[in-house]
Amino acid sequence: MAGPWSPAKPFLDRGLLGATVSKITSEILPQGETMTKDARDILIDCCVEFITLISSEANEIMERESKKTIGPEHVGKALNDLGFPEYVEGVLAVASEQKEQLKTREKRTTKMEQSGMSQEELEAAQRALFQQATEKYNQGPGE
Repeated sequence: MAGPWSPAKPFLDRGLLGATVSKITSEILPQGETMTKDARDILIDCCVEFITLISSEANEIMERESKKTIGPEHVGKALNDLGFPEYVEGVLAVASEQKEQLKTREKRTTKMEQSGMSQEELEAAQRALFQQATEKYNQGPGE
């Protein structure tokens, strides 16, 4: 198996994962206790291997089901198949919560929608601004 930072795995962002691991360990460790850089690097490598293992298994499950996208159910099956059934319920619950949050999230509005003006009104306002800018430019400096 290729190492976690080999060219076979270029998609992994060690910096982002390192920041996440640092945040989690600082929350878990008692106040005043720290982790050496070597220990943190080993933990990051373990996380990468775990994520790679789960992703690979989920990918195989997805392919067996003739799907084109890995879904939460594939990750759940992968965790179960690899001997981590205690994580399945939590993972699927978080995936469900995230899906619900995406449904209820406010739709982003464009600046045009926020203006409350019609397309014609916006175009007229734009023409007026261009006209003002042209007149100001043609006046020259200091006039």
